[in-house]
Amino acid sequence: MSNGPSAFSFSQEPEPHKARTREILTHHPEVRKLIGKNPFTVFAILFCVGSMIAIAWLLKDSPWWLILLVSYFAGAFFNHALFVLIHECSHNLLFRGKTLNYLASITANLPHGLPSAVSFTRYHMMHHSFQGHHDWDADLPDFWEARVFGNNFFSKALWLLLFPFFQVGRTFRLKEIKFMDGWIITNIVVQLAFDAAIWIFLGPKAFLFLLISFFFSVGLHPLGARWIQEHYLVLDPVQETYSYYGPLNTLAFNVGYHNEHHDFPSVPWNRLPRLNKAARDYYSGLKYHRSWTVLFFRFLFDNRINLHSRMLRNQKSGTGK
Repeated sequence: MSNGPSAFSFSQEPEPHKARTREILTHHPEVRKLIGKNPFTVFAILFCVGSMIAIAWLLKDSPWWLILLVSYFAGAFFNHALFVLIHECSHNLLFRGKTLNYLASITANLPHGLPSAVSFTRYHMMHHSFQGHHDWDADLPDFWEARVFGNNFFSKALWLLLFPFFQVGRTFRLKEIKFMDGWIITNIVVQLAFDAAIWIFLGPKAFLFLLISFFFSVGLHPLGARWIQEHYLVLDPVQETYSYYGPLNTLAFNVGYHNEHHDFPSVPWNRLPRLNKAARDYYSGLKYHRSWTVLFFRFLFDNRINLHSRMLRNQKSGTGK
């Protein structure tokens, strides 16, 4: 089997979403009605957070093999859902104004063990504004990261396992974003207080259940294929963004509708399927994934796909020369 690319692809074209947004609004002006807030999402946050605390309590005296199994087959799904809900908060899709959305995202962050909600918001906004620009888009692997970890089953598996660390490391190349501010400090203080409470009142096994579930939810797990699905050039050498239309969208708050989200980031999760249906003439022609599990194993075993399977562009504006 042939090897994958040894360098990133480069596009001289603008990122594809702004143009498609304009076209859809021209031909389907009714989709404007889908833009708005969904404050009821906060109840999903509370349910997922409460469920993770309850499971941690049930497992506080359990054997390690059971903790690992429950982390992989239950905790990972709850924690992944919470990561998606943090993503909703980052776009201010729950409430008007930033304050309540920040508070909701900090709450959703609690079972993850690591304070990341507010920082994610800052870097994710840059991903939307400067898709494909390496110095501004932390969704892109570092050059060294792609060179070292992207070329065979073992290195790609290790990359998925350690994915949260790579995400944190990439943020240091985005020089114009403040490393620390009041909201980030609040996120850290609240998270550390929660972690300490879990450790003191439920014990170390309960805390480690939460932490292991977080690593599975974004790493070496079929859910980790979401990171490959969104922007890796798996199905087409030119199409930069892919959606996933599969059953796990039900548990992942429709995060698979990624082309739709990039085109209309002000549409909340529950309306993305309606957006797809309203603009079907635009989305039906795009390639998409049907299974995260299939993609997970294909990424690991297919040497034609590696961390260089991404599209870059040259200018900060997100446009070509």
